[in-house]
Amino acid sequence: MQLTVKNRISLSFRMYMRNILAIILICFSYVSNAQESLSELLKKHNTHSVPYISVKELAMPKTQAVILDARERSEFEVSHINNAMYVGYNNFDLEQVQTKIPDKNQIIVVYCSLGIRSEDIAEQLQKAGYKRVYNLYGGVFEWKNADFKVFDNKGETTKVHGFSKEWSKWLKKGDCVYE
Repeated sequence: MQLTVKNRISLSFRMYMRNILAIILICFSYVSNAQESLSELLKKHNTHSVPYISVKELAMPKTQAVILDARERSEFEVSHINNAMYVGYNNFDLEQVQTKIPDKNQIIVVYCSLGIRSEDIAEQLQKAGYKRVYNLYGGVFEWKNADFKVFDNKGETTKVHGFSKEWSKWLKKGDCVYE
């Protein structure tokens, strides 16, 4: 069967459009797969050996917890949750925490930027015998995203340390800084 010029052009155009559509679908599926949720991110990086506490639950007046900041000093100085105790991550000192919090039944909430480093610190506390240790779900980013206040050494601030360009995408509110 011979194809006319018009039929060949029509067939070529349909094949061209099919290829373009395939490329668009491939690109769309790549982008949609690249946008994981916070829940998926935490599932990927955490073992869930420490129970989570939500930012809303922590903010409730009845929640009498000692709050530990497991970020680096530079992050803590940009902003932190009010009354949080800096314990760090790379320089975490379990003995210092045990001196400051001798009661192993005290409710302790550990946080970092998103809740990944804080799980490591919370696990160390659990191994040391602390029984009521929680990891703040979504960390200080989720705290700020929920419109809760953060503080620096001068008082309330809108700044939050972004940790890295990759992780800072999870901070939706506040002023992201890298100091």
